[in-house]
Amino acid sequence: MRVKRLRDRTLSLANDGALDLFFIGVGSAFTKRQYQTNLLIIKGNDHLLIDCGTRCPQALVELGLKVTDIRNILITHSHADHIGGMEEVALMGRYVARRKPVMVINEAYEDILWNMSLKGGCGLNEKRNGRMLDFPDLFEVIRPEPVPQFGRETFKARVGGIHILMMRTKHIPDNSPDWQSSYWSCGIIIDDRVMFTSDTRYDPDLIDEYDKKFDFENIFHDCQFFTGGVHAGIEELKSLPREIKKKIYLTHYGDDWRKFAKTASSYGFAGLARQHVHYIFK
Repeated sequence: MRVKRLRDRTLSLANDGALDLFFIGVGSAFTKRQYQTNLLIIKGNDHLLIDCGTRCPQALVELGLKVTDIRNILITHSHADHIGGMEEVALMGRYVARRKPVMVINEAYEDILWNMSLKGGCGLNEKRNGRMLDFPDLFEVIRPEPVPQFGRETFKARVGGIHILMMRTKHIPDNSPDWQSSYWSCGIIIDDRVMFTSDTRYDPDLIDEYDKKFDFENIFHDCQFFTGGVHAGIEELKSLPREIKKKIYLTHYGDDWRKFAKTASSYGFAGLARQHVHYIFK
Protein backbone atom coordinates (compact mmCIF):
# COMPACT_ATOMS: atom_id res chain seq x y z
CA MET A 1 0.00 0.00 0.00
CA ARG A 2 1.16 3.52 -0.83
CA VAL A 3 0.05 6.51 1.26
CA LYS A 4 -0.32 9.86 -0.51
CA ARG A 5 -1.65 13.06 1.03
CA LEU A 6 -3.98 15.25 -1.01
CA ARG A 7 -2.01 18.39 -1.81
CA ASP A 8 -4.24 20.99 -3.43
CA ARG A 9 -7.58 20.20 -1.72
CA THR A 10 -9.07 19.21 -5.08
CA LEU A 11 -10.20 15.59 -5.31
CA SER A 12 -10.73 13.71 -8.56
CA LEU A 13 -13.29 10.90 -8.80
CA ALA A 14 -11.13 9.01 -11.32
CA ASN A 15 -7.60 7.63 -11.30
CA ASP A 16 -5.25 5.34 -13.23
CA GLY A 17 -7.07 2.17 -12.18
CA ALA A 18 -5.48 1.53 -8.78
CA LEU A 19 -7.71 0.85 -5.79
CA ASP A 20 -7.74 4.12 -3.84
CA LEU A 21 -9.35 4.58 -0.42
CA PHE A 22 -9.76 8.25 0.46
CA PHE A 23 -11.13 9.29 3.85
CA ILE A 24 -13.31 12.40 3.56
CA GLY A 25 -13.23 12.33 7.34
CA VAL A 26 -11.93 10.08 10.09
CA GLY A 27 -13.72 11.47 13.12
CA SER A 28 -16.42 10.20 15.43
CA ALA A 29 -20.09 11.17 15.25
CA PHE A 30 -19.61 14.44 17.13
CA THR A 31 -16.19 15.46 15.88
CA LYS A 32 -15.52 19.13 15.21
CA ARG A 33 -12.06 18.79 13.68
CA GLN A 34 -11.70 16.00 11.11
CA TYR A 35 -15.23 15.47 9.82
CA GLN A 36 -17.03 12.17 10.18
CA THR A 37 -15.75 8.78 9.04
CA ASN A 38 -17.06 8.69 5.47
CA LEU A 39 -14.95 6.85 2.91
CA LEU A 40 -14.65 7.36 -0.84
CA ILE A 41 -13.45 4.42 -2.95
CA ILE A 42 -11.99 5.37 -6.33
CA LYS A 43 -10.86 2.92 -8.99
CA GLY A 44 -10.37 3.93 -12.63
CA ASN A 45 -13.52 5.75 -13.68
CA ASP A 46 -15.60 4.23 -10.89
CA HIS A 47 -16.25 5.51 -7.40
CA LEU A 48 -18.34 4.53 -4.39
CA LEU A 49 -19.08 6.70 -1.36
CA ILE A 50 -19.37 4.73 1.87
CA ASP A 51 -21.72 6.70 4.11
CA CYS A 52 -22.78 10.34 3.84
CA GLY A 53 -23.06 11.94 7.25
CA THR A 54 -24.35 15.34 8.35
CA ARG A 55 -21.06 17.04 7.53
CA CYS A 56 -20.25 15.15 4.33
CA PRO A 57 -21.80 17.65 1.84
CA GLN A 58 -19.70 20.47 3.31
CA ALA A 59 -16.61 18.26 3.37
CA LEU A 60 -17.13 17.47 -0.33
CA VAL A 61 -17.41 21.16 -1.21
CA GLU A 62 -14.07 21.77 0.48
CA LEU A 63 -12.61 19.10 -1.83
CA GLY A 64 -14.00 20.78 -4.95
CA LEU A 65 -16.99 18.44 -5.29
CA LYS A 66 -20.77 18.66 -4.96
CA VAL A 67 -23.09 15.96 -3.68
CA THR A 68 -24.47 15.70 -7.23
CA ASP A 69 -21.01 14.62 -8.44
CA ILE A 70 -21.33 11.47 -6.35
CA ARG A 71 -22.95 8.76 -8.44
CA ASN A 72 -22.72 5.65 -6.24
CA ILE A 73 -23.39 5.30 -2.50
CA LEU A 74 -23.45 2.52 0.09
CA ILE A 75 -24.76 3.20 3.60
CA THR A 76 -23.55 1.00 6.47
CA HIS A 77 -26.15 2.01 9.08
CA SER A 78 -28.52 4.75 10.15
CA HIS A 79 -26.68 6.96 12.62
CA ALA A 80 -26.65 10.61 11.52
CA ASP A 81 -22.87 10.70 10.95
CA HIS A 82 -23.50 8.06 8.29
CA ILE A 83 -26.83 9.13 6.76
CA GLY A 84 -27.28 12.79 7.78
CA GLY A 85 -26.34 14.08 4.33
CA MET A 86 -28.58 11.69 2.42
CA GLU A 87 -31.64 13.94 2.28
CA GLU A 88 -29.52 16.56 0.51
CA VAL A 89 -28.19 13.91 -1.86
CA ALA A 90 -31.71 12.72 -2.71
CA LEU A 91 -33.30 16.13 -3.17
CA MET A 92 -30.38 17.68 -5.05
CA GLY A 93 -30.41 14.67 -7.34
CA ARG A 94 -34.11 15.01 -8.08
CA TYR A 95 -34.49 18.77 -8.33
CA VAL A 96 -31.05 20.07 -9.38
CA ALA A 97 -29.05 17.37 -11.17
CA ARG A 98 -32.24 15.69 -12.45
CA ARG A 99 -30.73 12.24 -12.07
CA LYS A 100 -30.94 9.58 -9.42
CA PRO A 101 -27.81 8.51 -7.54
CA VAL A 102 -27.18 4.77 -7.34
CA MET A 103 -27.55 3.06 -3.97
CA VAL A 104 -26.11 -0.35 -3.09
CA ILE A 105 -28.69 -1.58 -0.60
CA ASN A 106 -30.53 -4.77 0.30
CA GLU A 107 -34.29 -4.92 0.78
CA ALA A 108 -34.19 -5.16 4.56
CA TYR A 109 -32.06 -2.06 5.02
CA GLU A 110 -33.88 -0.11 2.30
CA ASP A 111 -37.05 -0.46 4.35
CA ILE A 112 -35.25 0.75 7.50
CA LEU A 113 -33.47 3.66 5.80
CA TRP A 114 -36.56 4.92 4.01
CA ASN A 115 -39.30 4.44 6.57
CA MET A 116 -37.31 5.33 9.69
CA SER A 117 -35.08 8.12 8.34
CA LEU A 118 -35.56 9.54 4.83
CA LYS A 119 -39.29 9.36 4.17
CA GLY A 120 -40.28 12.34 6.30
CA GLY A 121 -37.97 14.77 4.52
CA CYS A 122 -38.04 13.29 1.04
CA GLY A 123 -41.31 11.49 0.49
CA LEU A 124 -43.69 14.39 1.15
CA ASN A 125 -42.32 16.84 -1.42
CA GLU A 126 -44.55 15.68 -4.28
CA LYS A 127 -47.86 13.98 -4.78
CA ARG A 128 -48.53 12.34 -8.15
CA ASN A 129 -51.55 10.21 -9.03
CA GLY A 130 -52.54 9.99 -5.40
CA ARG A 131 -49.16 8.87 -4.04
CA MET A 132 -46.14 10.49 -2.45
CA LEU A 133 -42.54 9.88 -3.48
CA ASP A 134 -40.97 6.55 -2.63
CA PHE A 135 -37.38 5.26 -2.48
CA PRO A 136 -37.24 4.23 -6.19
CA ASP A 137 -38.27 7.75 -7.21
CA LEU A 138 -35.05 9.10 -5.69
CA PHE A 139 -32.49 6.31 -6.08
CA GLU A 140 -31.44 3.72 -8.59
CA VAL A 141 -30.77 0.48 -6.75
CA ILE A 142 -28.02 -2.10 -7.01
CA ARG A 143 -29.37 -5.05 -5.05
CA PRO A 144 -26.54 -7.06 -3.44
CA GLU A 145 -26.74 -10.83 -3.55
CA PRO A 146 -26.50 -13.01 -0.44
CA VAL A 147 -23.27 -14.98 -0.05
CA PRO A 148 -24.11 -18.05 2.05
CA GLN A 149 -20.68 -19.52 2.81
CA PHE A 150 -19.83 -17.19 5.69
CA GLY A 151 -20.73 -17.53 9.35
CA ARG A 152 -22.62 -14.25 9.38
CA GLU A 153 -24.96 -12.55 6.93
CA THR A 154 -22.90 -11.38 3.96
CA PHE A 155 -23.80 -9.85 0.59
CA LYS A 156 -21.87 -9.15 -2.58
CA ALA A 157 -22.21 -6.39 -5.16
CA ARG A 158 -20.23 -4.78 -7.95
CA VAL A 159 -20.04 -1.10 -8.84
CA GLY A 160 -18.20 -0.95 -12.12
CA GLY A 161 -14.77 -2.36 -11.36
CA ILE A 162 -15.20 -2.17 -7.59
CA HIS A 163 -16.18 -5.45 -5.91
CA ILE A 164 -17.83 -5.19 -2.50
CA LEU A 165 -18.73 -7.66 0.23
CA MET A 166 -21.06 -6.38 2.96
CA MET A 167 -20.94 -8.26 6.26
CA ARG A 168 -23.18 -7.70 9.26
CA THR A 169 -21.62 -6.11 12.33
CA LYS A 170 -22.32 -5.87 16.07
CA HIS A 171 -22.92 -2.18 16.70
CA ILE A 172 -26.19 -1.28 18.45
CA PRO A 173 -27.63 -1.65 21.03
CA ASP A 174 -24.73 -1.62 23.47
CA ASN A 175 -25.76 -4.87 25.14
CA SER A 176 -26.42 -7.03 22.08
CA PRO A 177 -24.32 -10.19 22.44
CA ASP A 178 -23.84 -10.82 18.72
CA TRP A 179 -24.57 -9.52 15.23
CA GLN A 180 -27.84 -11.47 14.98
CA SER A 181 -29.37 -9.53 17.89
CA SER A 182 -27.99 -6.18 16.73
CA TYR A 183 -29.88 -3.68 14.60
CA TRP A 184 -28.86 -3.61 10.96
CA SER A 185 -25.31 -2.42 10.30
CA CYS A 186 -22.53 -3.65 8.08
CA GLY A 187 -18.86 -3.34 7.30
CA ILE A 188 -17.36 -3.86 3.86
CA ILE A 189 -14.59 -5.78 2.15
CA ILE A 190 -13.19 -4.11 -0.96
CA ASP A 191 -11.85 -6.19 -3.88
CA ASP A 192 -11.14 -9.04 -1.42
CA ARG A 193 -8.11 -7.01 -0.27
CA VAL A 194 -9.14 -4.47 2.35
CA MET A 195 -11.64 -4.51 5.22
CA PHE A 196 -13.42 -1.40 6.46
CA THR A 197 -15.46 -2.24 9.54
CA SER A 198 -17.45 1.01 9.68
CA ASP A 199 -19.00 1.23 13.18
CA THR A 200 -18.72 -1.89 15.30
CA ARG A 201 -18.24 -2.90 18.89
CA TYR A 202 -15.32 -5.15 19.75
CA ASP A 203 -15.95 -8.31 17.73
CA PRO A 204 -12.79 -10.40 17.21
CA ASP A 205 -14.78 -13.11 15.41
CA LEU A 206 -15.53 -10.59 12.66
CA ILE A 207 -11.84 -10.04 11.99
CA ASP A 208 -10.84 -13.66 12.48
CA GLU A 209 -13.33 -15.22 10.07
CA TYR A 210 -12.76 -12.91 7.14
CA ASP A 211 -9.02 -12.42 7.55
CA LYS A 212 -8.51 -16.20 7.54
CA LYS A 213 -10.19 -16.32 4.14
CA PHE A 214 -8.79 -13.16 2.53
CA ASP A 215 -5.55 -12.37 4.40
CA PHE A 216 -6.24 -8.65 4.12
CA GLU A 217 -3.54 -6.23 3.11
CA ASN A 218 -5.00 -3.71 5.55
CA ILE A 219 -7.96 -3.29 7.89
CA PHE A 220 -9.52 0.09 8.74
CA HIS A 221 -11.20 -0.48 12.10
CA ASP A 222 -13.61 1.57 14.20
CA CYS A 223 -11.95 2.73 17.43
CA GLN A 224 -12.66 4.98 20.38
CA PHE A 225 -10.11 5.82 23.06
CA PHE A 226 -12.23 4.59 25.99
CA THR A 227 -14.09 1.35 26.70
CA GLY A 228 -17.86 1.04 26.68
CA GLY A 229 -20.81 2.09 24.56
CA VAL A 230 -21.26 1.03 20.95
CA HIS A 231 -17.75 1.27 19.50
CA ALA A 232 -14.61 -0.82 19.85
CA GLY A 233 -12.25 0.58 22.47
CA ILE A 234 -8.52 0.78 21.88
CA GLU A 235 -7.84 -1.26 25.02
CA GLU A 236 -10.11 -4.00 23.67
CA LEU A 237 -8.50 -3.94 20.24
CA LYS A 238 -5.09 -4.16 21.90
CA SER A 239 -5.83 -7.84 22.63
CA LEU A 240 -6.03 -8.77 18.93
CA PRO A 241 -3.16 -10.90 17.58
CA ARG A 242 0.04 -9.02 16.79
CA GLU A 243 -0.04 -9.98 13.09
CA ILE A 244 -3.57 -8.59 12.79
CA LYS A 245 -2.76 -5.32 14.60
CA LYS A 246 0.10 -4.67 12.17
CA LYS A 247 -2.51 -4.37 9.41
CA ILE A 248 -4.96 -2.15 11.29
CA TYR A 249 -5.46 1.57 10.86
CA LEU A 250 -7.84 2.99 13.45
CA THR A 251 -10.76 5.21 12.35
CA HIS A 252 -13.82 6.99 13.80
CA TYR A 253 -11.89 8.47 16.70
CA GLY A 254 -12.39 11.60 18.79
CA ASP A 255 -10.90 15.07 18.57
CA ASP A 256 -8.37 14.18 21.28
CA TRP A 257 -6.59 11.84 18.88
CA ARG A 258 -3.18 13.50 19.29
CA LYS A 259 -3.01 12.20 22.85
CA PHE A 260 -3.35 8.62 21.61
CA ALA A 261 -1.24 8.46 18.43
CA LYS A 262 1.80 7.17 20.33
CA THR A 263 -0.38 4.74 22.28
CA ALA A 264 -1.71 3.25 19.04
CA SER A 265 1.83 2.78 17.78
CA SER A 266 3.04 1.25 21.04
CA TYR A 267 0.15 -1.24 20.96
CA GLY A 268 1.33 -2.47 17.56
CA PHE A 269 -1.29 -0.92 15.26
CA ALA A 270 -0.30 0.37 11.84
CA GLY A 271 -1.49 3.80 12.97
CA LEU A 272 -4.43 6.16 12.86
CA ALA A 273 -6.19 6.56 9.52
CA ARG A 274 -5.82 10.16 8.38
CA GLN A 275 -8.22 12.57 6.76
CA HIS A 276 -7.54 13.66 3.15
CA VAL A 277 -5.07 10.86 2.54
CA HIS A 278 -5.10 8.43 -0.36
CA TYR A 279 -4.45 4.79 0.63
CA ILE A 280 -3.50 3.31 -2.73
CA PHE A 281 -3.40 -0.41 -3.48
CA LYS A 282 -1.76 -1.33 -6.79
